[in-house]
Amino acid sequence: MGCLGNFLWFVFGGFISGLSWCLAGFLWCLTVIGIPVGVQCFKIAGLTFFPFGKQVCYGGGAGSFLLNVVWLLVSGLPLALEHVLWALLLCVTIVGIPFGLQQFKLAKLALMPFGTQVY
Repeated sequence: MGCLGNFLWFVFGGFISGLSWCLAGFLWCLTVIGIPVGVQCFKIAGLTFFPFGKQVCYGGGAGSFLLNVVWLLVSGLPLALEHVLWALLLCVTIVGIPFGLQQFKLAKLALMPFGTQVY
């Protein structure tokens, strides 16, 4: 379902979710201190545009934990809430369940994006 799923995802909602991550990245890049966070947002935007066929592995150390706490307070909750709302809306139909599961995956990533690796 990789190629077809990614195409359908992009057309039916993935584009909007990816734009949210791009907006967050742009806002973080407005400050010099936030540029590394903004770069991470742009990387996750690429995953958000085309999530099928990719795995997310969580890890990291104390630095990632501290950055995730700051992220959660500033930008993480609104993005996670957006993904959860999309997921609930998509899971109403049987056809939308795979897309809703991808939204739940992205909601978890929105809560703690630092220290993760995407394969």
